[in-house]
Amino acid sequence: MALLITDECINCDVCEPECPNEAISQGEEIYVIDPALCTECVGHFDTSQCVEVCPVDCIVPDPEHAESAAELELKYRRLMGQPT
Repeated sequence: MALLITDECINCDVCEPECPNEAISQGEEIYVIDPALCTECVGHFDTSQCVEVCPVDCIVPDPEHAESAAELELKYRRLMGQPT
């Protein structure tokens, strides 16, 4: 499942550079995560890097974009141009 940044975000800018898929960007008021690019770091790391560095714990699973570990792996492969 893709991740979501809640309105508790303090715009500290530590999550954006940690995302290996460049799924995080500055939104109108807070940072946002593009669910089409978010793999929860599957294929890159064992844990979601943005969650690891967030000082206010405002990054949560996005209930509107539920994906299994297998689906995240396929998305990672597609994003990296690897065979699926």
